[in-house]
Amino acid sequence: MAGLQAANIKMQLGPLMNGVVTFENWLPVQSMMFPGVMEVMSKYQARAKAEGIDPLGYFLGPPAYAYLQVLGDSVAAAKGLDQDKIAEHLRTATFHTVWGDVKFGPDGNWAQPRMLQVQHRNIKGNDLGEFMNPKNVVIVDPPAMKTGDLVYPYTNALK
Repeated sequence: MAGLQAANIKMQLGPLMNGVVTFENWLPVQSMMFPGVMEVMSKYQARAKAEGIDPLGYFLGPPAYAYLQVLGDSVAAAKGLDQDKIAEHLRTATFHTVWGDVKFGPDGNWAQPRMLQVQHRNIKGNDLGEFMNPKNVVIVDPPAMKTGDLVYPYTNALK
């Protein structure tokens, strides 16, 4: 699943990312500072550096940890591995995770949108820090996590 979410690709493109709208699962912005998320990200980023993998971890870190929190909470509520009890808990509970509160709708999808649409702006170089700066990676959707408006035409994202 390598794409524009991968830090090494972002770093290769550097300023060419200005104006580009991509998707992410998490960013280090106030609207996404859920309890425990920074501890998870600190551990992930230290381990990622040692392993030579994606040094940001924004795309996979918080949601992967949250998926296991959701499953663990449902197994605990079911007091075992009875699939029907686990499924019932998944359908009805609100889960408090490092990725924020998660609840599923009647169709099994998230009750609230979770995928972030982000626009890259004012990227000047190819350093990892360019993509860690919330002023350079702005959430334009969903509204509950929005940190700025879409800049259009895209060339204005250079300013």
